[in-house]
Amino acid sequence: MSLNKAMLIGNVGRDPEVRYLDGKDGNAKVATFTLATTERYRDRNGETRENTEWHNIVAWRSTADVVERFVRKGTQVYIEGRIRTRSWDDQTGNKRYTTEIIADNLQLLGKKSDNPGAQQGGYSQQGQTYQQPGYAPAPQQPAYTQPAQPSYQPQQPQAFSQPQPAQPVDIANDGPEDDLPF
Repeated sequence: MSLNKAMLIGNVGRDPEVRYLDGKDGNAKVATFTLATTERYRDRNGETRENTEWHNIVAWRSTADVVERFVRKGTQVYIEGRIRTRSWDDQTGNKRYTTEIIADNLQLLGKKSDNPGAQQGGYSQQGQTYQQPGYAPAPQQPAYTQPAQPSYQPQQPQAFSQPQPAQPVDIANDGPEDDLPF
């Protein structure tokens, strides 16, 4: 058994590059962009340190459509995908390698006003859904509403009643209605 899964939350480092593999009308669209993830930690001296890692992201077909319409430099995104390493020979004949994340799932994060690609329309207020052309937007619900609290009403103390003694059980007179197997 094996698993190849990457989950990243970060900011897009440059505007995506979108290419069409089967011509402009074809369905094979690919979008590539870089994503920065930053790890913040305190060193032994108590100083805050940052370590930024850059990831090459590749999105195909419908995910590439979303990237083309909504993702710009600075957009915060959540990516789920697979890690893929490929190699090629450069102009001097040296073998080169690159590691990419093939995006299977992409969600836009942050507020609408924070996303420069959201100005084109079709991006929901909550920043996680995509509106297809020709569909009416879903009604927005508040993110959280506090449940109504019942007003406090003190309860009257109840009078204690004497417990009733239990009725005696006649265990010596087991009748045929006993269905125990032993």
